[in-house]
Amino acid sequence: MDSDGTSAVERPFRMAAVGDLHCAKESVGRLRPLFAHLEGRADVLLLCGDLTNHGLPEEASVLAKELSIANVPILAVLGNHDHESGHAVEVVQILSSEGVRVLDGDSHVVGGVGFAGVKGFCGGFGRGTLGPWGEAAVKAFVKEALDEALKLESALASLRVDRRVALLHYSPVRDTVVGEPEEIYPFLGCSRLEEPLERYPVDAAFHGHAHRGALEGKTRVGTPVYNVALPLLRRELSAEAPIRIVELPPNASRGASSRSVAT
Repeated sequence: MDSDGTSAVERPFRMAAVGDLHCAKESVGRLRPLFAHLEGRADVLLLCGDLTNHGLPEEASVLAKELSIANVPILAVLGNHDHESGHAVEVVQILSSEGVRVLDGDSHVVGGVGFAGVKGFCGGFGRGTLGPWGEAAVKAFVKEALDEALKLESALASLRVDRRVALLHYSPVRDTVVGEPEEIYPFLGCSRLEEPLERYPVDAAFHGHAHRGALEGKTRVGTPVYNVALPLLRRELSAEAPIRIVELPPNASRGASSRSVAT
């Protein structure tokens, strides 16, 4: 029973989501307002990669302190920036020690909703998806995208709940990168990430990375996809305290509805 007397099964499950925090050593106190008033407004906080600016342990320590004010479970995936300095393991350890559950091909259940998370990778969309042909470097590049897709599929397959949500950094669809320069679309995500979402249907998918993309899109089968990159949310929602709230209905029907709140 919630503090307002409402049973969790009688109301929507509320997910607060944001990505691309790019926390730096100088970010002390700057991100805290983003997470200060989530209690009672969200059941979980989802962080969609690029948590740090250069993947430094010092940056992760700052972020962990900023997140300490959030009184809800926190799930996260890493982004490309979090790998920049070769300290991704330490970044995960620091965040995990403060209660952040970092997903990398695994899953976690909060409030009866299953979350599967991977970083993802680039490679392009639709007919423009890069194939494993030619030079060894190209094959290795494509293998990275395939490996991330397989990790996502494995994580989704492991969930034994009716409602599932995917958490990524790179986009699984073209829709939500529209607005970026078209020549960089292939570096913002990959259609290979969309395939597991169809094999193991999800209610919603979240990603970041595309700072100038679109807020919402859909997979080929109509699953809602949300781009929650912080620069985009600041521009489109609220420059002061941008965060995206997406609600899953209290029943097990597929799909999600969204609203935005200033926290």
